[in-house]
Amino acid sequence: MSERVVVDPITRIEGHLRVEAQVNDGKIEQAYSSGTMVRGIELILKGRDPRDAWAYAQRICGVCTLVHGIASVRAVEDALDYKVPPNAQIIRNLMIAAQYVHDHVMHFYHLHALDWVDVVSALSADPKATSALAQQVSPHWPKSSPGYFADVKKRVKDFVEAGQLGIFAKGYWGHPAYKLPPEANLMAVAHYLEALTWQRDVVKIHTIFGGKNPHPNFLVGGVPSPIDLNSDSAINAKRLAQVQEVIDKMMVFVDQVYIPDTLAIAGFYKDWGAQGEGVGNFMCYGDLPKHGMDDPSSFMIPAGVILDRDLSTIHPVDMQNADEIQEFVSHSWYDYSGGKEEGLHPYDGETNLNYTGPKPPYSHLDVDQSYSWLKSPRWKGKPMEVGPLARVLMLYANGHEQTKELVNMTLKTLDVPVEALFSTLGRTAARTLETKIYVDAMQGMLNDLIANIKAGDTKTFNEVSWDPSSWPSEARGVGYMEAPRGALAHWLVIKDGLIDNYQAVVPSTWNAGPRDPKGQAGPYEAALQGHELHDAKQPIEILRTIHSFDPCIACAVHVTDPDGEELVKVKVR
Repeated sequence: MSERVVVDPITRIEGHLRVEAQVNDGKIEQAYSSGTMVRGIELILKGRDPRDAWAYAQRICGVCTLVHGIASVRAVEDALDYKVPPNAQIIRNLMIAAQYVHDHVMHFYHLHALDWVDVVSALSADPKATSALAQQVSPHWPKSSPGYFADVKKRVKDFVEAGQLGIFAKGYWGHPAYKLPPEANLMAVAHYLEALTWQRDVVKIHTIFGGKNPHPNFLVGGVPSPIDLNSDSAINAKRLAQVQEVIDKMMVFVDQVYIPDTLAIAGFYKDWGAQGEGVGNFMCYGDLPKHGMDDPSSFMIPAGVILDRDLSTIHPVDMQNADEIQEFVSHSWYDYSGGKEEGLHPYDGETNLNYTGPKPPYSHLDVDQSYSWLKSPRWKGKPMEVGPLARVLMLYANGHEQTKELVNMTLKTLDVPVEALFSTLGRTAARTLETKIYVDAMQGMLNDLIANIKAGDTKTFNEVSWDPSSWPSEARGVGYMEAPRGALAHWLVIKDGLIDNYQAVVPSTWNAGPRDPKGQAGPYEAALQGHELHDAKQPIEILRTIHSFDPCIACAVHVTDPDGEELVKVKVR
């Protein structure tokens, strides 16, 4: 029997995402991914000073809180040929790496773990047995006594007896797809709560170097972080010591909690190493430059494309080539002046809104027509998966020793074949492994910054020409980076000192976009095909695979009435 299963909204993500799956006898034959909110930042930026663009563009997302700011300033620096001093490059790298570590830990525990961890089951756990399990999984983590787990169990029990689950609400608790024993569930819930406290401290790196979080401050030509060891208002010895403390805290949690938990939980779900592959094509733009964005050979994360799982051949990516990266709108609620079937390189991109979908409330989308506010990016006409799995595969294919060791260790520990990398399980594991890689690299970054300061180099900003009359009448630039969710780039065209066109192609557009003119599914849609649903009314299988990509859809939309007035204000005690 054929039926349409709808999940709207997909919960525990940033923004609004709808998934419709055509199911026949319990198996997904086709899936359709729809972004249900329009972004529109590109329209807001047109006509503005390009040096201010980062402050607007950064509001595209409140989770990857700095990535759009970084991409934006890099785009302006590329267009106007502004260079960034070494200290500014290191500080940016530290902030980017801190974003990875913070974002990935939060995603695992607070957005994805509940797809695998049954919170209610934890109520039947034996705290003493949980303590023994925790000490086996992570022998050096101090919070593992029977009394500690008894307290956590009581907190969860209080939630349930109050008639609500609070932060654990809206889960498919009791679903037979959950395989962890009660003690493992209780241990994971405890670490969920610990991660909430941990994340409050680790965001301090952004506040130290960028003044605040979310949305730290940036600056075209460097960073707004003066270094003066004798000043209380600049980067001084005390603040550098705070950065070291944060890195130490990050390392401990990643090594002693995040990695052990990932391996322990994955051991119960090894069958997911054969589900949720996607399109089999992977792309990275590259990031964390040692010597600046104009020297890709110094990137810690290499750039390139992997096609059809073939790790032996890395194809180069040219961000400027009009025939490589293009966006299509054949199934999107946009129009192009040349017609909905053409593809546009972002320099020539258009943001012409044209909603033709059903009027809410509605049962189903017409997937033969336009059905999403997301466009469909393609590289040389092919859909690409971007994100942690793409980066780990790129590092692995390039012979990065630590990556090879971590991947091989994981495959051996779980006793799964290398093909398991191309799956829902592999995508989740890759996020954990790259967190270890970046948090370890942060120590070297900080050491380099301190060495520069000791050598007398405290420069964090290059003096550049701020007079637009000295700029060329027209300039083009692309700023790119590897955001936690994948390859991110901003393209802009400057004419007569102002932004003439601005296009952001974000990771979740690559992954979540709808079908293109050739009918090719994007990574979300392709990854769901073939999934068998135990219960169409509780489609946890859909959530597991979609959450493995860590969706971030449209975070810059504000709720107002037609006159621009606020409709609601939420006060948090």
